[in-house]
Amino acid sequence: MTTRTIAVVGANGFIGSRLVEMLHLEGATPVRPVVRRASALASAARFALEGRVADALDTSALRNALAGCDAVVHCVAGDAKTIVKSAEAVYTAAEAAGCRRLVYLSSACVHGQSPVPGTDERSVLSDRQPIEYNNAKVRAERALRTLRARGRLELVVLRPAIVFGPRSQWIAGFADDVLAGRAHFAGDDSGICNSLYVDNLVHAIRLAIESPRADREAYLLGDEEAPTWRELYRPFAEALGTHVENLPVLPYRPARWSLAESMDRMRSSRAVQGTLMRLPERLRRGVGAFYAELSGIGERDGVARGDAVYAPPAPTLEMTLLHGCRYRLPWRKAHAELGYSPAVAFEDACQRTIGWLNFAGYPVTTGARAATGDERYRAPR
Repeated sequence: MTTRTIAVVGANGFIGSRLVEMLHLEGATPVRPVVRRASALASAARFALEGRVADALDTSALRNALAGCDAVVHCVAGDAKTIVKSAEAVYTAAEAAGCRRLVYLSSACVHGQSPVPGTDERSVLSDRQPIEYNNAKVRAERALRTLRARGRLELVVLRPAIVFGPRSQWIAGFADDVLAGRAHFAGDDSGICNSLYVDNLVHAIRLAIESPRADREAYLLGDEEAPTWRELYRPFAEALGTHVENLPVLPYRPARWSLAESMDRMRSSRAVQGTLMRLPERLRRGVGAFYAELSGIGERDGVARGDAVYAPPAPTLEMTLLHGCRYRLPWRKAHAELGYSPAVAFEDACQRTIGWLNFAGYPVTTGARAATGDERYRAPR
């Protein structure tokens, strides 16, 4: 591992903050968090790191922020415009700053939420998908490849799918929905979840920074296991005192649920998720209740399962496709060229994440707390 500094742009987000945390705690590599606002350095401040403030769309500010760094990891979230423009700006700034390599966190959604069997890194990408986030990621990858073709800065593209773990909206959002009686499956409950525990993604990022074979390549990533969505959510539902079998499976009905769908799309957007996760828990739940009221979801719309009554929002197209996925994305290429193998098993990842739920103040059952403790998620392998 190089001893030169690694910059993390978007260091205050779920993945970026965990990357900064792990790189620093391992102590082998200096790390520099780069964020848009000074207040966003609060998390990294506990490590006394020398962070930088630079908007991900400001090439000049980024160049100054990245000066002296060997590698840059792009973890910036945002709307479609930000996704594309920040990728271009970070590449241009990193090259001007003399950096060696950029690792870009794309997404497996460039292949769609329910990819066809046989999909891998060689599959042709389309920017005419029904979900704009997917299209933006495709366009960002294309823009980066164009810049790399005429530039000096090395480029590695990583395509994780469902990244979960402590502070993940996939888990915190599900936990909030369970407690509010909104949790559900969209159209199916047996689809494959192409999961990736966040610490396994960090492991892959480290390999991508160093691998001599990785320049100009893209890599799908995943866990060793291939859980269904029901299997992913079962331990978290049980930790919160319910059973995943009680959750309703609701059909996707775009015409009937147009208002609720619009609200749910807004609620599930990456930008909105990031904002919500920075709010205090009580305020976050209040926003969720307000959203449910605007969506027209009341107790009369609930679905009785066992001794509980659920009043979930209407399934979105994105979640319907995800929950109905029938194909496990391969990560053979990452294993062969990066030497990637998941460092944390799925069961252990779930236990660590339950430990975080308990630490974050969610009403985790006594048995789940005893099995995990607060330290599990703080001491990754």
